[in-house]
Amino acid sequence: MTSAPPLLLVLGPAGHGVTRYGEDVASAVRLVDPSTRVVHVADVPAGERALAEAGPGARVHLHATDRLFGSGPEDAAEVVERWARTVRLTLTLHDVPQPSDGTMFARRRAAYTRMVAAVERVTVNSVHEQLLMDEFLPDAARAHAIALGARTGIRPVDPGVGRPSDLRVLIAGFVYPGKGHRPAVAAAARAAHALRAEGEVVAGVAVRAIGAPSRGHEADVVRLREEAAELGVAFEVTGFLDDAEFAAELVAPGIPLAAHEHVSASRSMLDWVEAGRRPLVVDSRYAAEMDDLRPGTLARYDGAELAARLAAAWRDPSSTRLAPGASLAPTLDDVAASYLAWWAA
Repeated sequence: MTSAPPLLLVLGPAGHGVTRYGEDVASAVRLVDPSTRVVHVADVPAGERALAEAGPGARVHLHATDRLFGSGPEDAAEVVERWARTVRLTLTLHDVPQPSDGTMFARRRAAYTRMVAAVERVTVNSVHEQLLMDEFLPDAARAHAIALGARTGIRPVDPGVGRPSDLRVLIAGFVYPGKGHRPAVAAAARAAHALRAEGEVVAGVAVRAIGAPSRGHEADVVRLREEAAELGVAFEVTGFLDDAEFAAELVAPGIPLAAHEHVSASRSMLDWVEAGRRPLVVDSRYAAEMDDLRPGTLARYDGAELAARLAAAWRDPSSTRLAPGASLAPTLDDVAASYLAWWAA
């Protein structure tokens, strides 16, 4: 007889990407096994109370990134170690440490090493992250990999779109350094210049950030707007959007772009394909993995060719839409089955 799933503890504020994905997985698991217990907690003290109610030795699973637990990665390690002493804890780790973390890399690496050592087992959201764990947490037991799941299995049908008058680049998610907004602005300016030199009529040029600046990075938006204006590019920021507003932005005219080179696993790539879009994605080990997993759903590019790829996408807007019937599997249903098998193993 298969054992019951663990208590699924969903930690974090509403709207946080890891929290939302934890909610998505929990809902999918509960559809398969309605007996699954799911508890949503906004912060660590509420999590403490939930674990106390679950009782000593209870099986608990948590989607975790160090940023959910406190002001620094050491807070995350301390909390996970404390919780693992009272319950049988398994983790899905997000935002696996890598050298592009810069000055935080050593601290995050030490914290994740402590978390992995404290819990029973760990899974991550990509083979790329599994390899990052092997590279930078080599003394830890190897993490299992379960790819991020799409909310739908087949892309929605898009209305036909004609060539727009503006060259507009769309980047989904929070605004912060390294997300790709700055190279997108420069490439959009070069693309528009090249198109106009060839006699094309490009009315305006814009890079639109679909989301809000990350906390503490409001000043970056001001600088990006100033730098973009010098190049003749409008830098637009929507601010926080509800689900319906976010979905509407994803299907609006423009060229979808995922330009974050140091991603470990990306929900924003899935946001695009779930909306029926085929984003330009800067090439990386993770991008190659997702290209193999969901063939035809993204267009990989080398950083040096972004301007040319933007110009080509402006000429052919249909290239930014998925082909009819494109499969988005694995879906959240597939992910739920994978988690149930992993917990039962």
